[in-house]
Amino acid sequence: MKTAIIILAAGNSSRLGRTKQLLDYKGKTLLQTVIDEALKTDCKPIIVVLGANADEIAAKHENDQVSFVINENWESGMASSIVAGLSTLIKKNSEIDSIIIAVADQVFIKMINFKNLIEKQIETGKNIIASKYAETIGTPVLFKKDYFETLLSLKGTDGAKKILKQYPQDLETVAFEQGEIDIDTETDYNHLISQQ
Repeated sequence: MKTAIIILAAGNSSRLGRTKQLLDYKGKTLLQTVIDEALKTDCKPIIVVLGANADEIAAKHENDQVSFVINENWESGMASSIVAGLSTLIKKNSEIDSIIIAVADQVFIKMINFKNLIEKQIETGKNIIASKYAETIGTPVLFKKDYFETLLSLKGTDGAKKILKQYPQDLETVAFEQGEIDIDTETDYNHLISQQ
């Protein structure tokens, strides 16, 4: 199974008031943390979707193993970033069987989280495998190519969660410890730093 990873990193961190993707955690940016774990997998390609502050973020994360896609419509919401990443991917890699959608601010993500999604897909044959944490399901989430068209039709602030709700019969989950910890506000970030 050929699986690609799309990391969504286009938002302008409005609630934080500064560029979330560049926040430092244990000596690297939040985005670099996610990229590094993605690079430890066998997944290829790895695409990072940028929008707000794209030039600054790209300059700090140059890596020949990672492709950057600029989502010009990032302000319209997460759907446009999923569409930008996936459409670029399909154009260049027609043989991709599945994708994993990840976000730039789940600081506790590890390579094993990506691997668990793939293994669960192979084991169950289900076409959507989501991460489960804190009584919810979400990213990172794996979609087989059966859902690429559906993903490409997402609009506005709809993330992929809408699809998880639509097709519960085709969905399995894997546990992601600390998956609920993401950074949306200065308080979240200060709490994270105080814990390290």
